[in-house]
Amino acid sequence: MAAGRFIAFEGGEGTGKSTQARLLADRLGAVLTREPGGTPIGARIREIVLASEENGLTDRAEALLMAADRAHHVATLIAPTLAGGRHVVTDRFLGSSVAYQGFGRGLATEEIRDLSLWATDGLQPDLVVLLVVERTEARARIGHARDRVEKAGPAFHDAVTEGFVELARADPERWVTVDGGGTPAEVEARVGAVVVDRLALPP
Repeated sequence: MAAGRFIAFEGGEGTGKSTQARLLADRLGAVLTREPGGTPIGARIREIVLASEENGLTDRAEALLMAADRAHHVATLIAPTLAGGRHVVTDRFLGSSVAYQGFGRGLATEEIRDLSLWATDGLQPDLVVLLVVERTEARARIGHARDRVEKAGPAFHDAVTEGFVELARADPERWVTVDGGGTPAEVEARVGAVVVDRLALPP
């Protein structure tokens, strides 16, 4: 039995990742998941990391919580599903840690990457789809900030966006950048074309 393919959606707030991950998973008959929060333990970690109230969580602690979520997520859900021959589509993965805790929080990006690679036992997506949207459109989609990450401020989110762009530029064989502007159907068509081109999966 051939292993399933692993696709991750990345991008800043308001880029449409969650919608496009769901649409692609539906089209492929794939397991849809997310980080943080793709497992019951991950859901508890998500509550801590994204708590709307100020909880005093330090940047390094945040990075470690994200790595813990990823380790459990891969071991209990992603890796077994792929080994069983089914595709997995995730809303965020390793790239988000490097972009948010590395570029955004100012922690060493190589250390964050290495921590996540250790947590996943080296597992990386076959394809990372980075959705990019003009800042004004992304902010309009978000509306009122709801969690502590969304409330981090423009400078933080600009750094995160720049981090994602740098990650895609550094690994063009794994990452592809897709325009996330327009209607969900328009973006879905662009994503489908990329999946066909890169992985030879049904559009």
